[in-house]
Amino acid sequence: MTTRLLLISDTHLPARGLDLPTEVWAAVDAADVVVHAGDWADVTLLDRLEARSRALLACWGNVDGLALRVRLPEVGRATVDGVRLAVTHDSGPARGREDRMDARFPDVDVLVFGHSHIPWDGVTPRGMRLLNPGSVTDRRRMPHCSYMTAVLRDGRLAEVRLHELKG
Repeated sequence: MTTRLLLISDTHLPARGLDLPTEVWAAVDAADVVVHAGDWADVTLLDRLEARSRALLACWGNVDGLALRVRLPEVGRATVDGVRLAVTHDSGPARGREDRMDARFPDVDVLVFGHSHIPWDGVTPRGMRLLNPGSVTDRRRMPHCSYMTAVLRDGRLAEVRLHELKG
């Protein structure tokens, strides 16, 4: 079995744009599961992603108000095709991240996080994969906005790809 994931975070709509880029909406349509790591800023995008996604795994971020926090957990969890996924907004500083996340998420295979707007693809000492897709709307110190796609195959994370948005 193969499952396609779309990983996004820090959309900050409408403060950082009126909508997601067309390329990202196409990726939503192609994904079996959309994972959003928080900082939505407005509930409208949550409504739209829930309506358009086959499945949505998401959490709230530090800029998200009550309307989002009552609908989303601080940490979202799901087992998809035998892979234990979790999504949280903030993993803290890069220094020591791997050990901290191993201690905080001992029962997770893949952890998706956001907050920094800086893409990250790492592995903890225990073997948990840590993925930050960056931001699709606010590149901050990065040269491009970004998102990730991933593939689950045969009970494991088989592929991860970082996509940079031009323009």
